[in-house]
Amino acid sequence: MMSMRHAPSADSPPAEAESLRRPTTHGNGRRLSTWSAGLLLLAALLPLSLPASDGGIESLRQTGKAFAAVAGQVSPSVVNIQTEAKNPERAASGMQLPFNHGFPFGGDFLERFFGDRHRDQPRGEAPRKEPRQVGQGSGFVYAPKSGVPADKSFILTNSHVVEEADKILVRLQDGREFEAKVTGRDPKSDVAVIEIPTGGLPPLALADSERLDIGEWVIAVGNPFGLGHTVTVGVVSAKGRTSLGINDYEDFIQTDAAINPGNSGGPLINLDAGVVGMNTAIVSRSGGYMGVGFAIPSNLIQAVAEQLIATGDVTRGYLGIVIQQLTPDLAQSFGMAPRQGILVAQVSPDSPAAKAGLRQGDVIVGHEGQPVTDVGAFRNRIALTPPGQVTRLTLVRDGHEQEVSLTVGTLTKDVLAAAEGTQDATALGLSVQTLTPQLAEQFQAMPGEGVVVTAVKPDSIAARVGIEAGTIILQVDHKPVSSAADFKKALDQSTGKRVLLLLRKGDMQQFVVLSW
Repeated sequence: MMSMRHAPSADSPPAEAESLRRPTTHGNGRRLSTWSAGLLLLAALLPLSLPASDGGIESLRQTGKAFAAVAGQVSPSVVNIQTEAKNPERAASGMQLPFNHGFPFGGDFLERFFGDRHRDQPRGEAPRKEPRQVGQGSGFVYAPKSGVPADKSFILTNSHVVEEADKILVRLQDGREFEAKVTGRDPKSDVAVIEIPTGGLPPLALADSERLDIGEWVIAVGNPFGLGHTVTVGVVSAKGRTSLGINDYEDFIQTDAAINPGNSGGPLINLDAGVVGMNTAIVSRSGGYMGVGFAIPSNLIQAVAEQLIATGDVTRGYLGIVIQQLTPDLAQSFGMAPRQGILVAQVSPDSPAAKAGLRQGDVIVGHEGQPVTDVGAFRNRIALTPPGQVTRLTLVRDGHEQEVSLTVGTLTKDVLAAAEGTQDATALGLSVQTLTPQLAEQFQAMPGEGVVVTAVKPDSIAARVGIEAGTIILQVDHKPVSSAADFKKALDQSTGKRVLLLLRKGDMQQFVVLSW
């Protein structure tokens, strides 16, 4: 329940005003003199205060009209997205994706706003054994660099809005509805492109998110709780938010513009009606707005969207190194200032980095003449570099700075596990990572002896046998594993839908069998 506070009472003025309200008690003449002085003071101040007050109101009025003008300009290009899926499995966490699965206002509210479309069976019938779940999201019309097709329109939205969807319905501001198909999805950046069979829709222009300033006004437009074309206003609270654990590739804009379930995929707009971001996630304990929202920057959106439209997939560059943040303790050990560079923890054999001579323990302090201070930001830069392009790094090795040029490689699924040291075992419901020296120290293990479990999906096969994040997997079907690539290879070689794992947690080791 919202707490209400009483405003100060008009009968309880501040102490500074007491002399103007109360006559003195030292005779009628002095009493009148005091009143006269007070009235003269008020008369003198009144003409000065009114114009300032009017000017402030007019300024606010103009600001409001500016917001209204931008909202009116972009609204025809913002769409509502409704999806249907069979038994989607989504893990809950403190970091909520503002995509509306289930409705928080109860059945009566839904009857007034949505009729029975949220229901999957007629009234009075028992629920089906495999119920379908309805989701609500947002999106906006996009014009690719190659040109706008005459017979279809591209819609940008979040990947998590349309993943697992069997049916995607797009509703325009004018009430028209179209069934959409997925042009391409990139779960690593959470960007997706869908298309609908109609042309002539007005696209939104993407602004340069690099030029966005902290404190700048922004407007979020979307479909919160299924309430179409809702506008909220706020400011840019921060830029370059990385390592939040929402996406694999992160460079979020943080805003206090209200973002709620159903806003996912909607645009974040500047006062020039340009898209600076795509609303994606919120930090919330309640599932709703708490003042901290995140949007994917427009520059990242465009780089991904253009590839999805052209090929249906995204090709990323890679160097073949495992990198980590240079903490104050590590910085002192390597003779560096805190946040002065990032540390190379591992170099993959035969990778572009290895061929260029990079070594474990190198500190990368520059990329193409720009300082490097954050792991996530550097990873994004490399990922967006076209494979085959030569790039320049500035390193500090043994206290000496040097320049290195190397040719960026292509990050394929096969090299992903070896280059980044991670592997996702979808069937088992877990992810593992190669044990770097730092991870081995953290989990009291030996580098090269096993892999560490980094995430376990709730209610998965792995979770049911008690596997948790931090568990070390030493063997797969009696085969020792020393890297994420070894783990994947051993799983691929396992026969049937059954695997034997040797686990270690702390000082205890045990075998477990996973069947699916």
